[in-house]
Amino acid sequence: MVDLNRRGLMLAAGSTLAASAIGAPAFAAAEDRKVGYAIVGLGGYGLGIIIPQFKNCQHSRLVALVSGDPAKAKRVAAEYGVPETHIYNYQNYDSIRANPDIDVVYVCLPVSMHAEYTIRAARAGKHVMCEKPMAVSSAECEAMIAACRQAGKKLMIGYRCHFEPNNLEAIRRARAGEIGKLRYFRSEHGFVAGNPSAWRLKKAMSGGGSLMDIGIYALNASRYMTGEEPVSVYATERTERTDRSDPRFREVEDMIEFELEFPSGVLGSCMSMYSANRNQILLMGEKGRIELEPATSYQGIRLRVGSGMGEAVTPPPTTGLRAGTTMWAGQLDHLAQCIRQNREPIVAGEEGLRDIRIIEAIYQSARERRRIALRA
Repeated sequence: MVDLNRRGLMLAAGSTLAASAIGAPAFAAAEDRKVGYAIVGLGGYGLGIIIPQFKNCQHSRLVALVSGDPAKAKRVAAEYGVPETHIYNYQNYDSIRANPDIDVVYVCLPVSMHAEYTIRAARAGKHVMCEKPMAVSSAECEAMIAACRQAGKKLMIGYRCHFEPNNLEAIRRARAGEIGKLRYFRSEHGFVAGNPSAWRLKKAMSGGGSLMDIGIYALNASRYMTGEEPVSVYATERTERTDRSDPRFREVEDMIEFELEFPSGVLGSCMSMYSANRNQILLMGEKGRIELEPATSYQGIRLRVGSGMGEAVTPPPTTGLRAGTTMWAGQLDHLAQCIRQNREPIVAGEEGLRDIRIIEAIYQSARERRRIALRA
């Protein structure tokens, strides 16, 4: 596990790693060949969000597609200049081994499929970017890490907010002591889930409800904003019994609230939900507060810093940013640079494993109605 206090310092604005995290090259020398990505899964995120981002990348390019819908794959390939010879399905997926253009496989599939397609990619000799949450269980996460390690390949989890300028600036300001000693962290994340048939509402495919899908943003932020690992958790599931008649919540939770204790004494209070729209991170210190609202949205993220009774909206940081850089381009290029320079991603597989272990403890706490101590 990466030491988070050390990682927090590395993420501070102006550091070499922060430059690479937001898409600027850590070294001035430019490589001739961009790192080739195969996108696995042409759903809303893979097709609608990730694929259009390659135009903003400096070190990464789209070279292949994996989809169970051949007609859609051909349309997407034609639109983005991918040769039809570089289209794969889930049956011939392992043949990516023979394609030297593919360096990285980006797994954008339902959570229950993450482990299988990560492990198969590693065995095919490819590096892996896997969407969050990493897997449905810590045991699967451990198997993914082991497979990539055995193959000598990088494994990175798609925690895009580690490459978002406002989040990075909030970390920098907190580390610089602008709000004094941190005392309290709060984050609420939620949206209104619609279609009861969506895979996110099927426990076998998602591994859980709002906590796994949207609450993980609050959990991960509690760790990267405080720079600490929680030592205990207490959780309460607040999906009302009457909600069980709602077809959306027959298998997974709607609302779950969890409290985290950190070694320094910081208290973290988090909420995730599938029945209300909310996206906020708050850090309260002895001298003031740092707030992001929205905090982890796809657009419109706003940073506010206040001391005493005053508060000011902080313009999005631009220092060191290359024109057109986005958090998605930042994460794609970060893995590309890690491959070229043989260094570990700042959000490697161990980061995803840690979150899933804490999520398992959160669910245990909610079931048993007691505080759960977390492993170091």
